[in-house]
Amino acid sequence: RMTVYVSTMCLRSQRLIGEKTRGATLTTDEQTEILYELNSFMDSCALERLLCYQLTQESFALTTSTATYTIGPGATFNTVRPTKLVDPCFVRDSGNLDSQLKILGPETYGRIVQKGAGVTYPEYIFYDQGFTSSGAGTISLYPAPSPSLTLYINSWKQLGTFSTMSMAVSFPPGYQLFIE
Repeated sequence: RMTVYVSTMCLRSQRLIGEKTRGATLTTDEQTEILYELNSFMDSCALERLLCYQLTQESFALTTSTATYTIGPGATFNTVRPTKLVDPCFVRDSGNLDSQLKILGPETYGRIVQKGAGVTYPEYIFYDQGFTSSGAGTISLYPAPSPSLTLYINSWKQLGTFSTMSMAVSFPPGYQLFIE
């Protein structure tokens, strides 16, 4: 797949809607405004499964008896904040045996009365997509994990945003035109 610059995509998008002609350039103010609008669009793409071109599997070491973890940049699970968790999510023990987790919604998770009861292999996972003060989401496991477990999650991740107009990017087939 060919690499393209964000500025090239932005100019092409302006040509496609009739705002610019071939050979035109963007002023500094136009670049700032278009980059802001492009990043806003990219952020909204994470809400639709068809716009997330892959599911991401990640693993995180669990702390014994700790049932709640933040997830996002700089959080306990330091990664890009997931848009949504999807099956299968599971825990793996030190003997490489996996136990699948059932993903719960907020109502079902809220009905668990004694969330701090017991320490064993978790059976359920709940992902609160809301932001903490740091912009992270929250993952809760029930019951709390026993020693030597690793959490594996599959999730939708955002396509990402662009830091500058000179940033080089590459997309799977069809995504560049869609974005433009």
